Amino acid sequence: MSSASHTIHWLHHAGQRLGLLPALGGSVAAWQRTAAQGVVNLWRPWDGESNDLYTTASFPLVPWSNRIGHGGFAHNGITYPMAPNRVGEPYPIHGDGWLQPWEIRQPTANALEMVLESAHFGGGPYHYRALQRFVLREDGMDQLLEVTHLGPGSLPYGLGQHPAFLRTPSARLHAAVQGVWLSGNDPMPTAHTADFPPSWDPRTGMAVSGSLIDNAYTGWSGQAHIDWPEHGLRLHMREPAVLARGVNDGFCLLYRPPHGSHFCFEPVTHPIDAFHVDGQPGLQVLSTGQTLSQRVEWRFESLN
Repeated sequence: MSSASHTIHWLHHAGQRLGLLPALGGSVAAWQRTAAQGVVNLWRPWDGESNDLYTTASFPLVPWSNRIGHGGFAHNGITYPMAPNRVGEPYPIHGDGWLQPWEIRQPTANALEMVLESAHFGGGPYHYRALQRFVLREDGMDQLLEVTHLGPGSLPYGLGQHPAFLRTPSARLHAAVQGVWLSGNDPMPTAHTADFPPSWDPRTGMAVSGSLIDNAYTGWSGQAHIDWPEHGLRLHMREPAVLARGVNDGFCLLYRPPHGSHFCFEPVTHPIDAFHVDGQPGLQVLSTGQTLSQRVEWRFESLN
């Protein structure tokens, strides 16, 4: 399957198939599992037509995630302007890796990689090399995203993944978190709270349908899972680096639109507009040649 302009590169292994779209921002077209009831979409599949990355199954967030406010950011006494990069968004969002074509390669029979070198895309300050690696296993997939700073001096970096999931009436999201950033209509963060608004608490399982949520959660343990009772399926997400620290200091984002067939739960290394939060939580300053990595483990199991 391919569109008129974007070929899907398929990987088949262990009863799964993964389709990648290197020419469309290094995104994912589909991740599917063959089960007794037929093909099950582990991520919401791309429609095969749209050029909008927001319609794909997932896409990488590099060299930072979500929104940057105030027209840019300052680092080491230098101000770097950042222009909006998506129609309808007043702020630059999700970095620039998703706006560029990647190159694809297959290092092993059960893995695909995509690589990108980006130099000051759109007039921005970042010059970096990025790598995505997808490895299919018997029980799921291992996913790597890493970025290496190639420019002079240093800059703050962040990473994230933007997977989309299909909503069903009984689907539930479970995640151990400690707080959430509330936001205005932009939606930029305005205040942090440990008192979750009604239907916003994923600690004991929350509905993935309901009022709008487009917010960052804090104090994430590095583990989450989604249940689809209709399909007898549970999908686990783990970020080993967060788990290894053992202090529940991770970040994740939830996008729950009030309408539509999908929602997004995004593991990220920093909260929204971390460039303007005291201490720039989760951002990592990289000097020339230094690398930041994010690993996510996906595991599925039957609920029956």
